[in-house]
Amino acid sequence: MRKLSRKSLIILALVLAVAGAAVWFSRSGSKQITPASAPKAALAVNLIHPQYLDWPIRLVANGNIAAWQEAVIGSETGGIRLTSVDVNVGDRVKRGQVLAQFATDTLQADIDQQQANITEAEANLTDALANAARARALQGSGALSTQQIDQYQTTARTAQARRDAARAQLRTQQLRFKQARIIAPDDGVISSRSATVGAVVPAGQELFRLIRQNRLEWRAQVTSTELARVRLGQQVIVVTASGARVAGKVRMLAPTVDTATRTALVYVDLPIGSAARAGMFATGTFELGKAQALTLPQSAVVMRDRFDYVYRVSADNHALQTKVGVGRRIGDRVEITDGIQPETGVVAAGGGFLADGDLLRVVPMAGNAQ
Repeated sequence: MRKLSRKSLIILALVLAVAGAAVWFSRSGSKQITPASAPKAALAVNLIHPQYLDWPIRLVANGNIAAWQEAVIGSETGGIRLTSVDVNVGDRVKRGQVLAQFATDTLQADIDQQQANITEAEANLTDALANAARARALQGSGALSTQQIDQYQTTARTAQARRDAARAQLRTQQLRFKQARIIAPDDGVISSRSATVGAVVPAGQELFRLIRQNRLEWRAQVTSTELARVRLGQQVIVVTASGARVAGKVRMLAPTVDTATRTALVYVDLPIGSAARAGMFATGTFELGKAQALTLPQSAVVMRDRFDYVYRVSADNHALQTKVGVGRRIGDRVEITDGIQPETGVVAAGGGFLADGDLLRVVPMAGNAQ
């Protein structure tokens, strides 16, 4: 193989050096600094630690508001015309107050006729008793047979029975006359009225409904498990559909559980004169006691994809998205049931603007507020 001269080697080295320099300059000239390659700015955050607080244990339930007891007031006699109706729906009434009045002219005529029947029956009885007494006086004389004497005595007893029946019929007519006035059976509020002036109603037809003593109750539906936590006399805050808050007290627990819904009723007495109305749907909260809760401010908890998260800070100051369980909420704080420990520091606010892995800069919180 022919060896290259020294001059040829020098020329070859220069050519290679020039070519390498040209390649380097072409690559370095085309390279640009992009935003992705620039160092990312750290986000300033405050850290906060969960706090244990004594929180009330509450049970929330739904149910309807109904009358404590509702009296159905109807006509006790039939075939008589209503001449007046003195109350309307919503009126407060007292026990014994007249609510409506039936016509009494026919009833008074029946009483007069029955009194005449009693007078006639008493006259017949007087005559029969006299005949029976004379027959008994002649019993040993042979003027009357034993059969005739017995007939006089039977006639006397029959006349007495007719007199008693007439008196009983008079009492019935007097009772019908008394029933011509529809009377309130108790204090309360008229909740329904079907009575109409001029109507001729049959016996037993409903004329009014009365909420006795104007007492209402909330009938809460709770599960069998929740029922065991409710006690008589517990305080309950009932919130109506209009937003009114009414304080009540547990009066009675249902003795059975519905087999279809597996729920039971809790009867809660409501104060008289409250904003509650029968037929309303309401939500109520039972106060069951107190227990410690590990809590964070609401601002530290972020909801994403129907799950709750907090952000911890790693040793190299990066955001760590951590899933947590939440429970009760009171004011601006929320109970943390799992996911972090009491000594865990989390980002106090602004988690909605963070992503997992973001670079953070921890700034001390003023006054170490929790």
